[in-house]
Amino acid sequence: MFENQPKGLFALALANTGERFGYYTMLAVFALFLRANYGLSPAMAGAIYSSFLMLVYFFPLIGGIMADKFGFGKMVTTGIIIMFAGYLLLSVPLGGDTVALVVMLAALLLIGFGTGLFKGNLQVMVGDLYNDPKYADKRDSGFSIFYMAINIGALFAPTAAIKIKEYAETSLNYSSNDAYHFSFAVACASLILSIAIYYAFRSTFRHTEGGSKKEAKAAEAAPVEELSKEETKQRIVALCLVFAVVIFFWMAFHQNGLSLTYFADEFTAQSAEGLQAMCFNVWNLVGVIFIVYALFSLFQSKTGKAKAASATVILITAALLCLSYDADGSISVSAPIFQQFNPFYVVALTPVSMAIFGSLAAKGKEPSAPRKIAYGMIVAAIAYALMAFSSFGLPMPQTEMVNGEPVAVHVADVTPNLLISVYLVLTFGELLLSPMGISFVSKVAPPKYKGMMMGGWFVATAIGNQLVVVGGLLWGAVPLWVCWSVFLGVCLVAAIFMFAMMNRLEKVC
Repeated sequence: MFENQPKGLFALALANTGERFGYYTMLAVFALFLRANYGLSPAMAGAIYSSFLMLVYFFPLIGGIMADKFGFGKMVTTGIIIMFAGYLLLSVPLGGDTVALVVMLAALLLIGFGTGLFKGNLQVMVGDLYNDPKYADKRDSGFSIFYMAINIGALFAPTAAIKIKEYAETSLNYSSNDAYHFSFAVACASLILSIAIYYAFRSTFRHTEGGSKKEAKAAEAAPVEELSKEETKQRIVALCLVFAVVIFFWMAFHQNGLSLTYFADEFTAQSAEGLQAMCFNVWNLVGVIFIVYALFSLFQSKTGKAKAASATVILITAALLCLSYDADGSISVSAPIFQQFNPFYVVALTPVSMAIFGSLAAKGKEPSAPRKIAYGMIVAAIAYALMAFSSFGLPMPQTEMVNGEPVAVHVADVTPNLLISVYLVLTFGELLLSPMGISFVSKVAPPKYKGMMMGGWFVATAIGNQLVVVGGLLWGAVPLWVCWSVFLGVCLVAAIFMFAMMNRLEKVC
């Protein structure tokens, strides 16, 4: 899985892991923070949440255009500095008045712009590692590893957000609302780690940073691929068709931080026991990941010593998991913790996904990237079909006034297994769509427009994120099953459109 990959991949992936850990720590509690700290309605909190996500994924277009002119490396470093300023501003507890709201919005603007300079350009650099012919056939697997690294950071984020908030409340005697800011401050520390990794291992990927002087030298050694105007047009049209489809995936997928979090807060049981309780301890999930990777190592290792080491890891980890089991123990379950399941599934299932597609590739039967994206839309539709079916008979969301502010009411105790299962299905869809889509863009984008086209991918994501607000608008306005059916419908329509355009898309692969 990790063999024969360029060294720069791991450095760039780890740099991204640090940044994503901070981002998802903040995001895990952000929607709940907006409602609690400012007394916002679900719809208004959803509008701010979705607008922020839109900015985070829209600015990579500007970042890509700037990088095509000034170099990818410069934009990555500048982006980290601007993000740091935004997170630092967000971490200051200023209360819940109008001034505090304005400062918070300014912080979100800085974070969004900084992320725009960092995120897309880092991924272009990853793609350029595979321009070397000896790595060309490793592009898809490389992006799968890169995507997995992102989710390692995201895996620990919900637990970190909750634990840090609880620590601020109990040990530092902060109010519940002020304690949220300590979760936001984690992002500042994670960015310091990210930039340290980037510069410590810069020599492994420096040739991908771009810049006028560097590109001139690179052009002498490896001339840029020349495309005709017609070929360039075909590629850009194909990419735009893919962009149009993924809008609706992200609209549905990023409900995990909005309507699905509302569902966890208001409709899901707030305690768990036995095996179910073990699922909410992030270290148990890490143990499962160790077992999955050790199993792959056990069967793929070529020496007895390596096989014995893998078997030892499996036995020790399994023993530790058994020791942590408490049949009678009960734990409280907080709504943001459910967001750990998606990154857990991504990390645990990435080697499974790579093994499946590797086997299909060896037989000449691996689906093209556009076909994988279409399948991903169908899988996402299945996830919301499960939510819609399970929501029949549940009451409407309710609020009550506390100190003049609307507060959500917990009205049902649906088993946590529902959301755990839904996140599993959504993750299957994500693994089919997101890393494959990024790989597709890096491969198909005309060389002169790589930054812009990667930015285009993020603009599509931005539009989808802006449409996340639909979940907030529907929450409490229609029965729950209708809310989920809307996302079911848009995913199916997008999948049908993708299959209709398949011949055109596969011509440029």
